[in-house]
Amino acid sequence: MEKMFFTIAGMKHHYGNEFMEAGMEVKLVKEPDNEVDKEAIKVELEGLGLIGYVANSPYTVMGESMSAGRLYDKIGDEAVGIVKYKLLGGVLCEVKISDTHVEE
Repeated sequence: MEKMFFTIAGMKHHYGNEFMEAGMEVKLVKEPDNEVDKEAIKVELEGLGLIGYVANSPYTVMGESMSAGRLYDKIGDEAVGIVKYKLLGGVLCEVKISDTHVEE
């Protein structure tokens, strides 16, 4: 199966990204009741809760990341991501494949 990457955006509105390190696990949770974006996927960290969202704009999606819209149907209601890189514009993560639900 092909690797799936995503960017965490909006972290500056919560806790920032200074504490993020490669290898950390984050939880992805679909947020279908989000009034701004029906394909919103929030990103949570144990002990902190909401830390940001999967980027869904061409201005915030980094590198080979999938936007939230492209990723939405490839995961279940929840999934796990692994932090790969902390960059100036955001945090790049990889979806942990064993925790995804792939539509056929």
